[in-house]
Amino acid sequence: MAYRRLLVPLTGTAAGEAALNTALMVARIWNAHLHCVHVRVDARDVAPLAGEGLSGAMIEEMMAATERESGERAGRVRAMFDRFAAAHPDVTLASDPNTALKVPGVTISFETIAGREEDVVAQQSRLFDMAVVPHPEADEDVSSSDALHAVLFDSGRPVLIAPRATPATIGTRVCVAWNGSAESAAAVAAALPWMHRAQAVRILHSNEYQRRGPGPDGIRAYLRWHEIEAEAVPFKPQTKEVGAGLLGAARDFGADLMC
Repeated sequence: MAYRRLLVPLTGTAAGEAALNTALMVARIWNAHLHCVHVRVDARDVAPLAGEGLSGAMIEEMMAATERESGERAGRVRAMFDRFAAAHPDVTLASDPNTALKVPGVTISFETIAGREEDVVAQQSRLFDMAVVPHPEADEDVSSSDALHAVLFDSGRPVLIAPRATPATIGTRVCVAWNGSAESAAAVAAALPWMHRAQAVRILHSNEYQRRGPGPDGIRAYLRWHEIEAEAVPFKPQTKEVGAGLLGAARDFGADLMC
């Protein structure tokens, strides 16, 4: 299996450019098509949220302001995409992503869709092998957080959360965050292509992190069936937040991908 179609939702944030660069790195590894989509807010969605007590003129003014802001944002995103495409002349720009199948090498396309970002991104992702999304930032708007949540839980497809800065490498040293749950099993299955090409794979586990399900020896034996040798290493949460210990253990391993 290889990742042939990648989806990148673009919102115009600073993290979006890093996600675009990361997605291109992935596309080069798998010789894939990179489809960028920007979800433009539909002004008609504003009316039901306006609430009672507003006149028709006030609602129309809100819709007009939303349309202007949405248009300006879409323009900035398209300009960012055009600059990115121009900076990589070896990547073929496809006006229609369906025609990219006949073009050799890495291809890229752009599309603007009107609607609710969380709905559009989750639904569109179902037709792609992977979605590459920007790293969530604390000061981002709520819609971006909603979109990330939707693509993680409603797309049914693998999701790669890009780092804040473009990494030097990706997928050469892979960490498996294993706790025996169905979610971790799904992550392992989705990451098998990465692990097949990795130089080293490490299974991270902890008693504090373990759920009801197979332990690290079980997933290690499973990976052997796929001709993947992995070492199982326990980690100790540094605080009550297990995630901090997990990230620290991945950093100690020099991981450039964690599933």
